[in-house]
Amino acid sequence: MYFCEKIELTRYFLKLAYDGTNYSGWQIQPKVTTVQGTLEKALRILVKDFRALIGCGRTDTGVHASEYFAHFDTELPLHSEFLYKINAILPKDIAVYECKEVDSQLHARFSADYREYKYFMHFKKIPFKNAYSVYHVKELDPDLLNQASKLLLGEHDFTSFSKSNTQVKTNICHVHTAFWEPIDDGLVLTIGANRFLRNMVRAIVGTLLPIGEGLEVPDKILKVLEKKDRSSAGKSAHPQGLFLNHINYPD
Repeated sequence: MYFCEKIELTRYFLKLAYDGTNYSGWQIQPKVTTVQGTLEKALRILVKDFRALIGCGRTDTGVHASEYFAHFDTELPLHSEFLYKINAILPKDIAVYECKEVDSQLHARFSADYREYKYFMHFKKIPFKNAYSVYHVKELDPDLLNQASKLLLGEHDFTSFSKSNTQVKTNICHVHTAFWEPIDDGLVLTIGANRFLRNMVRAIVGTLLPIGEGLEVPDKILKVLEKKDRSSAGKSAHPQGLFLNHINYPD
């Protein structure tokens, strides 16, 4: 009788950031360049035996992340200069800031209890901002935007703000914060929740725009939520203004 020796794996968490301009989102897909695929390619050079790289969530094509976490498991110890080496391999639009050993039960996606996005808009035509902020010709009223955004707070079914056929178990999300504030030549939305659905933030922004222009009343948000129908919400806002800004894990 033969006994298989149990393989001891160590889990590592990566903290990184990326400019999503040149990527078809985070998740690996055939025949396109993705952040996950690029990072896995770099990892294979340094950690020959690493298990699958798991990210904290999906970002769509052109969406950025100023804070993102991913984990992988390996049998082998990491090189003392791992951070330096992986950043030397990666392209300039992906940076790994930290790599630390964590408990094997900590999961980059499922252990996260809070996620926060920011969406940037500007109202003055500035070519240099276009990769990281969305130009909107007509200025928006922040008071109207905030009146509408407050209606998103709490636990709701966000089916109206989700891509169809995403195969998730539930469309219920708990939004903890949602507010707009002025920045140079524009506005930024900060929205945080326990979880987000695919395309949710961009669909919310697209629905808020006519409210900010004074074309719709803030209460429209409640009607859209009640309908649980994607066609009742606005078009998805452009991706380049969206940043995954913060992920929180329980202590």
